Amino acid sequence: ADFDAKKKRKVAEIYRALNSDPIDVATLRRMAISEGGLLTDEIRCKVWPKLLNVNTDDLPPLPASKELREDNKDYQQVLLDVRRSLRRFPPGMPDDQREGLQEELIDIILHVLKCNPQLHYYQGYHDIVVTFLLVVGDRLAMALVEKLSTHHLRDFMDPTMDNTKHILNYLMPIIDQVNPEVHDFMQSAEVGTIFALSWLITWFGHVLSDFRHVVRLYDFFLACHPLMPIYFAAVIVLHREQEVLDCECDMASVHHLLSQIPQDLPYESLISKAGDLFVQFPPSELAKQAAQAAQAERTAASTFKDFELASVQQRPDTVLRQRFRERLRGEERTKSILTKPRTNRFVKLAVMGLTVALGAAALAVVKSALEWAPKFELQIFP
Repeated sequence: ADFDAKKKRKVAEIYRALNSDPIDVATLRRMAISEGGLLTDEIRCKVWPKLLNVNTDDLPPLPASKELREDNKDYQQVLLDVRRSLRRFPPGMPDDQREGLQEELIDIILHVLKCNPQLHYYQGYHDIVVTFLLVVGDRLAMALVEKLSTHHLRDFMDPTMDNTKHILNYLMPIIDQVNPEVHDFMQSAEVGTIFALSWLITWFGHVLSDFRHVVRLYDFFLACHPLMPIYFAAVIVLHREQEVLDCECDMASVHHLLSQIPQDLPYESLISKAGDLFVQFPPSELAKQAAQAAQAERTAASTFKDFELASVQQRPDTVLRQRFRERLRGEERTKSILTKPRTNRFVKLAVMGLTVALGAAALAVVKSALEWAPKFELQIFP
């Protein structure tokens, strides 16, 4: 009964935020993140567009499917993926209803790609689109998915996987901050981060079998920074600490363990933990470890300023952040002390080796490289 009362209060608060003028988006974000998320699909139809800043008053009509499919370079691949997506539809749904939805799904995807030629289809995209289709219906799904594809999902829709890999690179630094033992074990096993690829690019839609869990996560991700799914991925790995450490320390075993996602995860506590970690270790602080700043600049995440989780959750643990900063500074210092002399010695040894092997001509080339070296702190022989 207490739970029902809490639910009623939450529903009332959501409708208050929707009806206020202007709409209280900060409260809607908080509701989407906090326990239970947005509660019902009826509420999601009203709130999801607000979280994505999509105007629902004048939704464009659905395009004619025949025109979309003719001469479309992605049509065959989309068709294959959608045909394979049977298990993404509620069990017990009549065949003809499901087939109708699959046709709508193909059209939504082709429409978004046609209107945004800079976006490239990837396998797994349909897992995200079908979630929207099932919750909000075709016309609204088309508008929401288009907005999402040019914002949160933008990096997955590049012609190459570079930015997606870059985002995956955040996974290990987050794990390292919270649990260095798990981090080191995974490094020793050389497992990499590919096990989390399908989680990330489908927002877990592909790997979770219970639709309620999927839409609960979508509430959370839509209200948050585009990198939140990678924090959530880290939290799942950390939650399985014991299983990971009990595993054989080799790539195949650890990869197999991690890619099988447990279906009975404690979603609410993991969501709040992911939010806390985001506040404690924001992407800007992890970027140094994740990759060079230049690459980070190009990802959608770095242009996404509208993030209110920090003000919503409890204050970040300042002590932790300070300690983290001091540790980084310490590491930088030790690094510069260690690398300077060592680099020079290695370069000298390597130059000697080269001279013997390649004769004097090579020496001139290496020498000119060495003259550049101090400017770029170039390590020719890392």
